[in-house]
Amino acid sequence: MNLILEIRNLSKQFGGFAALSGVSIGVARGERFGLIGPNGSGKTTLINCVSGVLANDSGSIRFDGREISKLPAYQRTRRGIARSFQIPRPFASMSVLENLLVPLEYVSNGKIEEAHDILRQIGLADKAATQSNQLSQVELRKLELARAMAARPQLLISDEAMAGLSGNEVSEVLEILFKLNAAGITIIMIEHIMQAVMKFSQRIVCLDAGRIICEGTPDSIVQDPGVQRAYLGA
Repeated sequence: MNLILEIRNLSKQFGGFAALSGVSIGVARGERFGLIGPNGSGKTTLINCVSGVLANDSGSIRFDGREISKLPAYQRTRRGIARSFQIPRPFASMSVLENLLVPLEYVSNGKIEEAHDILRQIGLADKAATQSNQLSQVELRKLELARAMAARPQLLISDEAMAGLSGNEVSEVLEILFKLNAAGITIIMIEHIMQAVMKFSQRIVCLDAGRIICEGTPDSIVQDPGVQRAYLGA
């Protein structure tokens, strides 16, 4: 397997609380990878360690064949790791296009043509001149994905991009993520909407209490008794 992300024996504690305990995950280049688990299971801590928001206490994180555990977040972004956040926080006084030009300039010295191209990919081309505080909830989620795409990522971490959306809106965001993956971007999806993560993912890991309790295909995951107890409440 050609791994773009390799996590080995990753641990992270907050005081006496073990948020992650010896987690090992490999994500293949081009894969659609799902990460699920109940609240407090360690999903956000894991992604924060990968993206550089948090420093892991022990273990290894290798991206594209290189150890990145000691790199600051901005260097990880420039190497090709991008993340969208569950709660969009655009610059409210700026247009959609201006919101995209800020990360493009910071990360890659991008041009306005590139910004328009990303907006076309994401489905916001007709909203380029709209103030971001006038966007609907699904449009804000699309803008958050567009801002992540401005980093020209090899790996995109989609953190609950569909939370609170209607069924049709969930389908819109899923379609975008499928297109981005078809264009060669590896995607890790963190999602509580089980129907969405099951439809999108080729492989899923379930965390509970900072440990992996199950890994496999969507079909095998939903049949696992441990997943049913921890995540589905069965």
